[in-house]
Amino acid sequence: MRYAIISDIHANLEALEVVLADVTERKPDGVVCLGDFVGYGPDPVACVERMRGVLQAAVMGNHDLAAVETEDALAAKFNPLAYEAILWTRQQLTGAVRGFLAELPQRVRPDGLLCVHASVRDPIEEYILDVETARASFGAAEFSICLVGHTHIPTVFEEAGTSVIGEPLLPDRPLLLRPDRRYIINAGSVGQPRDGDPRAAYLWLDLGAHRATLVRLEYPIARTQEKMMTAGLPPMLAERLAYGR
Repeated sequence: MRYAIISDIHANLEALEVVLADVTERKPDGVVCLGDFVGYGPDPVACVERMRGVLQAAVMGNHDLAAVETEDALAAKFNPLAYEAILWTRQQLTGAVRGFLAELPQRVRPDGLLCVHASVRDPIEEYILDVETARASFGAAEFSICLVGHTHIPTVFEEAGTSVIGEPLLPDRPLLLRPDRRYIINAGSVGQPRDGDPRAAYLWLDLGAHRATLVRLEYPIARTQEKMMTAGLPPMLAERLAYGR
């Protein structure tokens, strides 16, 4: 089985279209989204509608939940720029898109893969940024491969016996998946990378070949920035796209 693993689109339609064009050429057996369809970007409805027709499975992200919650239990924790963007996003959502986001599960297991947005022990909010947090997720459930997003930083954590190591996931270095080890793989972000590389990112997972490969693609950032400014979203959210931060 071959999967395209997409995460953290964040309403960036230009980045999403470039990614989906590449995915279509590769002809995967399934497409999985690890959440955060919306938030930050200017096209929340278009991005959700575009994805609905291609998905095999998807999970809820923290911005998805914040966009549909009736109280600000989660959104109140956001920084001011993210909070302003989520308030704007709520005003844009159609009933159908709001219903789709509200019904997303927190965990799915297509083909035995464990898919969550944030972490195994806290699928909505916890960031896996270090070895100790990764170790806690390895201990929270049985799995061979767990796929996550949320940090917007492509990373792999590998458990071998009692040892856990973490390192960046790079596009020119496919990851060989060994059957005697366990993995937590962060697919990066389609719409708002934060690893210093502004190109859209997604993960190509070939279970038959036992390989995971990060794919990076250029997209028309200036067009997304222009749409964000026209929509009245915070200028800093648009500016950061050019720097991948």
